[in-house]
Amino acid sequence: MAQLDDFLDPLNGGVWEVAVPKEAVTEALDSGWKRSPINVPSPGTLASYRKGNYHLHETATEWRVHYDRYDPKMHPLLHLVDDAPLILMIGDTFLALVMDARAARKDEARLILKGQRTTWQLLVFIGCAVILAGTAIIANPIVFYAGIISVLIPLLIAGLGLLVVLKGLSIEPFAVTSKGSVFLGLCVLALGISPSFLPVGLWTVVIFVVLAVWMFASALVSFRHVSRGRAAVPEGFARRLYLGLFSLFLGSLIFLAPRAFLTIVLDALGMILLVLGVLLIENGTILRQRMTGSLRTS
Repeated sequence: MAQLDDFLDPLNGGVWEVAVPKEAVTEALDSGWKRSPINVPSPGTLASYRKGNYHLHETATEWRVHYDRYDPKMHPLLHLVDDAPLILMIGDTFLALVMDARAARKDEARLILKGQRTTWQLLVFIGCAVILAGTAIIANPIVFYAGIISVLIPLLIAGLGLLVVLKGLSIEPFAVTSKGSVFLGLCVLALGISPSFLPVGLWTVVIFVVLAVWMFASALVSFRHVSRGRAAVPEGFARRLYLGLFSLFLGSLIFLAPRAFLTIVLDALGMILLVLGVLLIENGTILRQRMTGSLRTS
């Protein structure tokens, strides 16, 4: 009888990630593994779980586990700075979109199952809407920013703060399991509510300061790991170095050219939406072709 934990010893010896075939694990995940609702996107991930510093990504065929330097439940800010910097989130989102779309196109059964839940027309319609939204952002990012800052961003930030608060609470029985998560969540929730009382300019300064601190802290941590040699960065020496350099560049750009920084970030968001929209339309078209073929052969 083999548990997943039996395969995790290499992570304590400097290995960045272990991939365990599902058939090699004969026991169900123990109660220590908790499903994680908020994660940096990862290609092929069906669900994500955490157990202390261990972070598990479940795919169709494997359990992929890596070791985070900081447990987000105990050290949420340090986790954002070291294990989940903003640059990594943006890059992995692009990668996950492309890789998952390729996997979906190769897996006919998955597409047919998806067709039972929604029609190809809906996929194409949503894809067109997403492309229009991405195009609008890229065409005039500053106007888009000014339009959404008083509505969309506050709602997203307040929702994120509420999720972080809930992660620090136990409902049955009711108890505070992580004071750090509750405090951080309340701060984020307050930031989400504050735009109703703050002018756009002041709220923009708050956002830029938070992002600058996040960028510079991520760059500092990355350079510290790189300075210790390749053994200190099992996730990849070059990857960590480039992450630090780009974080430093964007953090500096916030102060040197804030308008350019805002344009870059919103253009990245627009590009993500464009890629997502194209993939939705492509998958909808493929689904229509396969559904039509199935009808002809039946």
